[in-house]
Amino acid sequence: MTAESTVPPPAGQQRDPGLSPVSVLPPRTADGGVPLPCERPAARPPSRLPLLAADGTAALLGALALTGVPHRPLYAALLVAVTLLLRPRGLPHAPDGVLDELPVLCGRIAVGWLALAALVAAYAPHQALSVRDLLLGCAVQTAASCAGRGAVHGRRRAALLNHPRAALVVGPARTAQRVAAAVLRHPRCGVRPVGLVAGEPREPSAPGGTADGAETLPVLVTDEEVRRAVVQNGVRDVLVVDASARTWRAPLLRVFAESGCAVWEVDADPSYAPSPSHVPYASHAGRDRIAGFRCRRLGPGTGRPDGGAGKRVLDVVVSGALLLAVSPLLLVCAVVLRVSEGPGVVFRQVRVGRGGKPFTLLKFRTHRPVDEHESATRWSVADERRMPWFCRFLRRTSLDELLQLWNVFRGDMSLVGPRPERPYFVKKFSEAYPGYAARHRMPAGITGLAQIHGLRGDTSIEDRARFDNAYIEDWSLWRDVCILLRTAATLVRPTGS
Repeated sequence: MTAESTVPPPAGQQRDPGLSPVSVLPPRTADGGVPLPCERPAARPPSRLPLLAADGTAALLGALALTGVPHRPLYAALLVAVTLLLRPRGLPHAPDGVLDELPVLCGRIAVGWLALAALVAAYAPHQALSVRDLLLGCAVQTAASCAGRGAVHGRRRAALLNHPRAALVVGPARTAQRVAAAVLRHPRCGVRPVGLVAGEPREPSAPGGTADGAETLPVLVTDEEVRRAVVQNGVRDVLVVDASARTWRAPLLRVFAESGCAVWEVDADPSYAPSPSHVPYASHAGRDRIAGFRCRRLGPGTGRPDGGAGKRVLDVVVSGALLLAVSPLLLVCAVVLRVSEGPGVVFRQVRVGRGGKPFTLLKFRTHRPVDEHESATRWSVADERRMPWFCRFLRRTSLDELLQLWNVFRGDMSLVGPRPERPYFVKKFSEAYPGYAARHRMPAGITGLAQIHGLRGDTSIEDRARFDNAYIEDWSLWRDVCILLRTAATLVRPTGS
């Protein structure tokens, strides 16, 4: 039996016992050894059969819901055939949920029922479907299709979370460790880095230790080490985090491709144009993204708009309706704060909005800073135990943010967008994190893509910036609606911000 050796971690760092190190076999000798997976078959994409079964079952239920209509079996067969012919494509590798495909799903279901109605009217006019039948059938099929597709997507997300694909990260050690740490912080993407492929044997690693075990990942230098790591870990994905790596590691990347690995070029340090008309690596609804990083496999994607009149109409209508609906609640909160905490119910603070333009953000006052300097430069007081009980209640339930609906109605903010920050921290974070300043391409929001991914309060600023820019580049009006619905769902388990 051939003995195994394991690539040690960088000097001065300890392994996390919870992570599996990359095992590397010694070089193959003439007397035998483990063969390399040359021309290994590529990983199969997720099967479409479950989605087809869900759509076909939904069409069958929709047709059977037409009680009192003759020839229901024939209608059901025709509807299933039309539905499968017009089937929507499944979502990409880790879909957020059925809400993202609901518009296309509803549109094609409606087309299917209209096509069925036209066929019946043409060949059996005395049995034509009524408007009530059409609406009932569409509603039943839509509900059943959403339930079925939701179950399929849920099982796929669970499979990715429980059995992530092993990946190697190729590039300079510092950048590779940073990207690996970000991917490890977001296991829902279905990728687990198991090693770093560095450029030079003695290339320094990131100082201070990156979070989430990335500093424990072994650094592989020689081609033989990398090949053996692919064998031992069943590596299926390769993340190239530096464009120059395509040159100095071109032969190795070719070996990866031949052995069935998917090679992804990850935009680890994106440069954001003020008003991009074409974003090379972006694409629709989270497709070709890993933990918020833009990436591409072969061809370029297409850019997305960064908001417009539709977004503003949504903001005005929803914020106006909510202001009217919650005005009694706002009054109660103001009265309780005035009685318990004295004057100064409304807290005003300068924040940075779209294009770097400052505006005055409104909130209920839950903390009284010592002076204006503390207000402008202190990061957070959300966990301060001295805070009065009602103020803690407002923070935990996010009720202190309701006054920002007036900022949205005025046009200072949007319902959905990057959370605005104070000028002091905008300057500080823009210098420390690539792409942070690019968040200001879109109006600031009450909630956003980062918030529904748990990035609230004292969490990673780098991750927030990446998810905010991902939201901007993949923006659509329906995505705003999805984020609002998911934000409303999280209110039942508030955590504060």
